[in-house]
Amino acid sequence: MELQEIKDAVEAGKTVRWANPLYKVIKDTVGQWLVVCKSTGGCWGLTWRDDVTMNGKEEDFYIEDDTRITG
Repeated sequence: MELQEIKDAVEAGKTVRWANPLYKVIKDTVGQWLVVCKSTGGCWGLTWRDDVTMNGKEEDFYIEDDTRITG
């Protein structure tokens, strides 16, 4: 997924994951785009400081299928 696709999906209420179900993309209450790890609670920016270069390969981001059971 491209960066804008990820942001649009999250803002539309869809769950976007990176690499596997442990990593979820969120927009926090102050407008930061983050990837959060479910198991550790750790998080990092979706992009580098340039707000363009993603911290992950485009092909590793996906919209979670609503039929899957997740937490």
